[in-house]
Amino acid sequence: MNSLDFIASGKKAIQIELDAINALFDRIGEPFAQACSLILNSPGRVVVTGMGKSGHVGKKIAASLASTGTPSFFVHPAEAIHGDLGMITPNDIVIGISNSGNNTEILQILPTLKRRGIKIIAMTGNLDSPLAEHAQVSLNIGVEQEACPLNLAPTASTTTTIVMGDALVVALLEARGFTPEEFAMSHPGGKLGRSLLIRVEDIMVAGDKLPIVQSGALLDDVLREMTQKSLGMTGIINDSGQLIGIYTDGDLRRTLQKNINIPTAVVDDHMTMNPKSLESGILAATAVKFMQDNNINGLFVTDKNKKPVGAFNMLNVLHAGL
Repeated sequence: MNSLDFIASGKKAIQIELDAINALFDRIGEPFAQACSLILNSPGRVVVTGMGKSGHVGKKIAASLASTGTPSFFVHPAEAIHGDLGMITPNDIVIGISNSGNNTEILQILPTLKRRGIKIIAMTGNLDSPLAEHAQVSLNIGVEQEACPLNLAPTASTTTTIVMGDALVVALLEARGFTPEEFAMSHPGGKLGRSLLIRVEDIMVAGDKLPIVQSGALLDDVLREMTQKSLGMTGIINDSGQLIGIYTDGDLRRTLQKNINIPTAVVDDHMTMNPKSLESGILAATAVKFMQDNNINGLFVTDKNKKPVGAFNMLNVLHAGL
């Protein structure tokens, strides 16, 4: 095969799978709604099972359900008939995945599931199969042909299974009113989870570590405070404790360019007045975007009375992994 043959072969596979996905569109009807209702109204969990490639796809579907508000896990049908059936309770819903609907291992566990009153949702390409006959609801994932030129290797059929699973996941997510904050609770270790969970008070310095001086302070004292607190800035407050100015590393460079006598200079004459600040409680990711939009490297966090309660810079943000 030459390069053109490889390209043609790849495009043909994609086209076959696109056609298979498009065929799913008209199958999202009453059976799909019934499957969603069964899961939504179940007091238990969703248990997904499947052999071979269907099992690999089933693991993905179970993981997606679990991370979006529907408690779910995968059980291997071969392990289920040797003891793992004990993991499934009468309140659970089982999604059995088999393109043929005749998988031996899945069929072996169906009688036990039915005796225990466990409801079954079939995802199969054969609505006349034993799996479909045992199920309360059957979702048609059948394809006219696999992308495999031998029409043997599961390709288009596994794609339609994934897409049907994603359709279930999204429909249930929306029905539950699942929020970004709830998503983050299931993903605390990832960057997305951190961006949705970490707030400015989680990364800011406060108390004695806060670089603050009173209005009227000498620049000498301001620089000493800036050096000790290592944030590259110092906040200036009035007699009421409100933040009225800020003096930064950039302000220092501009001061030096003016040949000003640092030991005798007063900060009020050289500080940035009415500095930008944010209130506590907002997401750290929101604060980062605010800093990027305003081209600033550090921020003070204030209360509703404009009194500084914390401060942070981009180094704090990097340490937080945002």
